[in-house]
Amino acid sequence: MNTLKVFLVEDDLVTAKTLAESLLKEANCEVHLFATGMEFVDAIASQQPDIVSLDYLLPDSSGADLFVRTKKLYPDVPVIMVSGQQDVSTAVDLLRQGAYDYIVKDKNMKSRLVNIVQKLGETISLQQKVTELEREVGKKYLDYNPIRGSSAAINKVFELIEKAARINIVVSITGETGTGKELVAKAIHYNSYRKKGKFVGINVSAIPSDLIESELFGHEKGSFTGAVSRRIGKFEEAAGGTLFLDEIGDMDLTMQTKLLRALQEEEITRVGGNDVIKTDVRIIVATNKNLAEEVQKGCFRKDLYFRLLGLPIELPPLRDRSDDILILARYFVDMFCQKNNIPQLTINNKAQEKLIQYAYPGNVRELKAVVELACVMATDGTIRPENFTFTSLVKREDFLQGEKTLDEYNLEIVTHYMNKYEQNIRVVAEKLGIGRTTVYRMLKRQNGSENGNF
Repeated sequence: MNTLKVFLVEDDLVTAKTLAESLLKEANCEVHLFATGMEFVDAIASQQPDIVSLDYLLPDSSGADLFVRTKKLYPDVPVIMVSGQQDVSTAVDLLRQGAYDYIVKDKNMKSRLVNIVQKLGETISLQQKVTELEREVGKKYLDYNPIRGSSAAINKVFELIEKAARINIVVSITGETGTGKELVAKAIHYNSYRKKGKFVGINVSAIPSDLIESELFGHEKGSFTGAVSRRIGKFEEAAGGTLFLDEIGDMDLTMQTKLLRALQEEEITRVGGNDVIKTDVRIIVATNKNLAEEVQKGCFRKDLYFRLLGLPIELPPLRDRSDDILILARYFVDMFCQKNNIPQLTINNKAQEKLIQYAYPGNVRELKAVVELACVMATDGTIRPENFTFTSLVKREDFLQGEKTLDEYNLEIVTHYMNKYEQNIRVVAEKLGIGRTTVYRMLKRQNGSENGNF
């Protein structure tokens, strides 16, 4: 990341130099000082800062007017308002207009400004990384790639998609609901030599058990009540292409037997018919269940399990690919604006921070729904934190069902945050509002030794 360019507008020379020195030393910034509003206006007309710290009361200008002018020129640049007044109504009004923060001139002013700039620096760095990686999305491995992301976790998936596309092998895709299993299946199909054939998908769990055989293999006229004409099934429809069987773990045992035979013999017979029809399809299956466990429970045939295992691809949940959240969010915003023929929307810095901090139990599907609703609720072309509505289905009672000790609950919370923030103890301590030594002590207890090393 390039060095942060901070415009510091402050008419008190001593205060300005003190703040500039602290930012230069502690936040590694390039600081430009301005004593008057006119100097600042001249500067922003020709160059864009990364961050603006703006004194609300200046000898020649209104801080509020300068704030509005800055946001019109550079709506994405965060502006920190600084004032000697502890006027709550003024602060609230500026924050509503889009000010990043409001700082009162007191003994904590310097440390607050440094902390805010450091935090913004991390966000801006991530934004620059996202912008750079967005250019590579869909190009690194595949000609056709409907999946968005650049995290290490999703890059492993891209590598497996590339391998699967080169060879004609059964692929089994696993992952939580909403992680994008069908998108992976389509990426494999449209990058394979079968891409000129059809991609045919069927959700096994959505078809009644007495109709699934007809859906897959087809039926002859009069084979059952309602069969008024011959109908080809998904195997025939997908000839020369790919058949995607979603939620394969929900297929009943009787149909599993028939599917196994069709895969082994590479042929089917329509319901009510006698003709044997040779098949030429590539099979991709997906499930959010652990099929090995289903086999142990007697709910899934062992021989079919090994037949379908093929090349396994496990999709990571969104909480394990936090680097992709902003890439996906921006993509969903762009798609929503295009689809609805509305002007392009931007996601401001605080809204981006809110997006990153959520755990997304519904994965990518939930993120898409949250972002699209935010697009509807946004005003003035900007999506703000209050436009995001998160409705987690995980209830507090579920968390408390285990009846653990307080120490065990505390340890579970700390462990969750350690995983979320990549084992960064400093960040975890800040997020939880506790000391680093407390985090160390709890992790050592988990390791079984008060003297353990981390």
